[in-house]
Amino acid sequence: MKCILVIEDEDLIRDSLEDLLLVEGFEVITAKNGGEGVYLASQRQPDLIICDVMMPVLNGYEVLEQIRQNKQLSTVPFLFLTSMMDRRSNRKGMALGADDYLEKPCTKDELLEAIAIRLGKQEAIEQHIVDKMEALRSSITLALPHELQTPLSGIMGLSELLMIQGEELIHTEVYEYAHGIHRSAERLYRLIQNYLLYSKLLLLRSQGQTRFTPPYPCNSQAIICNTSDRKAKECDRSSDLELNIIETDLNISSDDLIKIIEELVDNAFKYSRKESKVSLTSHVNASQWICIIEDHGRGMNHQQIANIGAYMQFERRFYEQQGMGLGLVLAQTLVKFYGGNLNIESPENRGTKISISIPL
Repeated sequence: MKCILVIEDEDLIRDSLEDLLLVEGFEVITAKNGGEGVYLASQRQPDLIICDVMMPVLNGYEVLEQIRQNKQLSTVPFLFLTSMMDRRSNRKGMALGADDYLEKPCTKDELLEAIAIRLGKQEAIEQHIVDKMEALRSSITLALPHELQTPLSGIMGLSELLMIQGEELIHTEVYEYAHGIHRSAERLYRLIQNYLLYSKLLLLRSQGQTRFTPPYPCNSQAIICNTSDRKAKECDRSSDLELNIIETDLNISSDDLIKIIEELVDNAFKYSRKESKVSLTSHVNASQWICIIEDHGRGMNHQQIANIGAYMQFERRFYEQQGMGLGLVLAQTLVKFYGGNLNIESPENRGTKISISIPL
């Protein structure tokens, strides 16, 4: 049963609304002034609030402002019931987060229709959140065991062979085993470091920090070229890499720029076939540095782009791929911390184009 809070100082109107809503099957709580309404809302957590504008103690706008400042109530549908139906009042209420206005006196059908629309919209939002959480759980369930077990299995298996066959192995075989152990350890290390970095960024954002200011600018050309060359060699794709990067000093930490390019170039190689080009170009306009990373892989559809997030991978059941889905969202988050934007264009089955813009 949905719970509706009615905040109205006129006894006749408040009682009439309560009787009507009870008959329609709602649970109803009432308050005779704004202060009481805010208190009851925080205690009872209603599914929808109907509130008058002109009231003692706190008026409707003050009630709405306090309601929206409460994290647990910030998304509760809020309807104003008022005789002040002028444009200025409506804009003020909407700016504070009101969902709708109903003019006194309103009919039963008008009231019930407005309630049904707002509750339906809220249910759709909540279902969308549930669906995204389920997709997240599914992605983690599919990815995490693989991403932890694969490098650990490599480390344990090769080290065990070294212990068993140590006396029989020649120098080159020992090197091959050691190299395999090192590659597996690097993969595990990168996963852990990305997780820690992303957690740190989320913590900083929750504490109100949204911008980084580096102590000094970095040489973007050298960093991008060196990082891209290294990733191309790791993927055995050096001949596929095309670079056209101009020399520009950027107001970004060199470590953060390395991480951004590393993750985006790694994805470009990971999701495109060998012998297809991966290109990086950069240029500047009046106020921004722009870098474009383009591949010719399978791409993403509009829904996948909209759902990009940490620990989210698409079509993992059908494609073998490494990673936890952290790389792209980590790069996106870092770019935003420097006041920039990361834009994705990805016609499905025709490749992906990522544009990074950072203020000069």
